[in-house]
Amino acid sequence: MIVNQDNHPQRQLYYLGAKALEILSAKGGAVDFFDIYQELKVKENISIRLFVLTIDWLYLLGAIRSNKGIIEQCS
Repeated sequence: MIVNQDNHPQRQLYYLGAKALEILSAKGGAVDFFDIYQELKVKENISIRLFVLTIDWLYLLGAIRSNKGIIEQCS
C-alpha cells in the first residue's frame, strides 16, 4: 500500500521517493543505484527492500528510468 495511516510519514513511498528525487537532482540527474541507496540510508535509515520498492514506485510513475544500473531522472 502506498499510503498507510499506521506508519510514520518518513516510511511512506511518496516521502522516500521525494528524498530520492532530491538526491538525483543534487547529483545532476543521473546516479548509480547503490550510490543513491547509500545516501538515502544515511539520511533516512531505510532497508534495501524499502529502497527498491521506492525506486519501483518512481519508475512506475515515470519519474525515473534505469540504464545499466544508473538511475536517471526523467524531465
